[in-house]
Amino acid sequence: MMEHVDIGLIGLGVMGENLLLNIESRGFSAAVYNRTHSKVDSFVQGRGKEKRIRAFYDPAAFTAALKRPRKVLIMVRAGQGVDDWIAQLAELLEPGDIIIDGGNSHYRDTIRRAAALEERGLGYIGAAFCGGEAGALTGPAIMVGGPAPSWSAVKPLFQAIAARAEDGAPCCDWVGENGAGHFVKMVHSGIEYGDMQLICEVYDIMRLLLGLSHEEMGDVFEEWNRGNLNSYLIEITRDILRVKDRDGIPLVEKILDTAGQKGMGKLAGITALEFGVPLTLIAEAVFSRCLSAAKEERLRSSRIFSGPRVERVRDRRTFLADLEKTLYAAKVVSYAQGYLLLRQGAREHRWNLDYGQIALLWRGGCVIRSAFLGKIKEAFEKRADLENLLLDPFFTRIIEDAQASWRRVVAEAVRNGIPTAALSSALAYFDGYRKERLPANLIQAQRDYFGAHSYERLDKSRGEFFHTNWTEGPIRP
Repeated sequence: MMEHVDIGLIGLGVMGENLLLNIESRGFSAAVYNRTHSKVDSFVQGRGKEKRIRAFYDPAAFTAALKRPRKVLIMVRAGQGVDDWIAQLAELLEPGDIIIDGGNSHYRDTIRRAAALEERGLGYIGAAFCGGEAGALTGPAIMVGGPAPSWSAVKPLFQAIAARAEDGAPCCDWVGENGAGHFVKMVHSGIEYGDMQLICEVYDIMRLLLGLSHEEMGDVFEEWNRGNLNSYLIEITRDILRVKDRDGIPLVEKILDTAGQKGMGKLAGITALEFGVPLTLIAEAVFSRCLSAAKEERLRSSRIFSGPRVERVRDRRTFLADLEKTLYAAKVVSYAQGYLLLRQGAREHRWNLDYGQIALLWRGGCVIRSAFLGKIKEAFEKRADLENLLLDPFFTRIIEDAQASWRRVVAEAVRNGIPTAALSSALAYFDGYRKERLPANLIQAQRDYFGAHSYERLDKSRGEFFHTNWTEGPIRP
C-alpha cells in the first residue's frame, strides 16, 4: 500500500505551485490536484519533478491519499469556485477532516462556510497568506482563523513553511475563530494600500518640489531605510528608483500611471463604513487608485484646467527632514486606523484578537513589514485595552515631534497644486481626533431641522435627546 501524504493542495496557480514547493522543501509530503490536468502534468514533470509531491487526476483518489485527519488546502480564486470545491470535498471527507481556504476570500464568506461545515463535523480554516509569489515559495506570513482543534492539526506544517522574524519566531499563528484570519489579512491589505500611497506622494513631492534626480531619491530612501522608516516598501522603492531602461531613462518614468487593485483595500473601506470606523487614510489610498485609473479623462482635464506654477523649495536639507517626519507620522496614522478596524471587527464578531501578536505576524514575509511593528506589540502589552495607537506614549511622541513638519509639507504641496490625498487625510484625521469640539453640532442641528432626528445637549446628560421646531424663530428666554 502506498504511504499517505501530509497534505493535499487544490489549485496550481502561481501561489499554489510555490506553496507546494515550500511545503515539500520543509520535509512534508503532498498530493496535488487541478481541474486542468495538463497543469498537473506540467508541474510534476517540471518544478515538482522528483519531489515528495504526488499527482492526482481524480478528487476521490486525491482525498484518499491523505493522512488523517485529512487536510486539504484550496488555492483557487475567491468566490463561487471555493464554494464549489467545498461542496465536493464535503462529500469525500469525514468528521474531523479539515478544509483550508488559502485564497483572499471575504471574511463573511469564511464565517458562513465555517458554520455550515461545523454542522457536518468538518473543520474549516481561513488561512490568509501574505507575501505574494516570493513569500509563498520562501516563507509567507500566515494569519489563521478557524476552530482551535483544526489549528492544532495544521500548526506544525504552517509554522514550518512561514517566514521567520529576526528573532526566529514564525510569522504564523492562530488569530481567532472562523473568519478572523481573513479579516486580519483584509486590514493588513488596507494598511498596505495606505503605506504605498503615502510613499508615492512623497516621491511626487521629491520630484516636483525638490527637483531631485532618481539617483538622489534612491539615496534618500536608502538613508531613511536605515532609520525609523526601515521597512520593506521603503527598501523596494529605493531599488525601483535606481533602475534605468536601456536608454538610461529611469524605468519608473515609463510606467503608465494607472494603479491596479485586487479589491482588498476596497473591502477594508466598505467594512469600515459598515462598522462606522474612520478609515480615512486607507479609503483615500483606494480612491487615489480609482482616480489614477481614469487616465484618459485626466488627460482631457489637464488640457482644460491649470494649476499653480510649482516653485521649488530651496532648502532641500530642511525640507527632506520635514518630509521624513511627515511620512513617519502619516504611517503611524495608517496603522492606527487599521487597528481601529481590527478592534471593531473583534467586537462585531466576538473574536478575542491579540493585537500585539498580530503586529508580530507582520514582521516577516509580508509587504508591510517594518521596524516599528515591535513597538505596536509593546503598546498593547502595556495596555491591552488601548483605544488608539496614537494614545501610546511612543506613538504620541512621534506625532507631536512631526506636527510642525507635517503641516509645512502638506501646506507646501497644496500651495503648489501637488495632490497629497493620503498625507493630507492623515493630518486631517489627527486634527479631528485631537479636537475636544468638532462642528458636528451644526450637522445635528441641520438633521433635526429637516428630519426631526433630534440632538443631545452639552448642558444635559448623554442619552437625553431634544427636538426643536427651527422654523418658529428664535426662542426667547
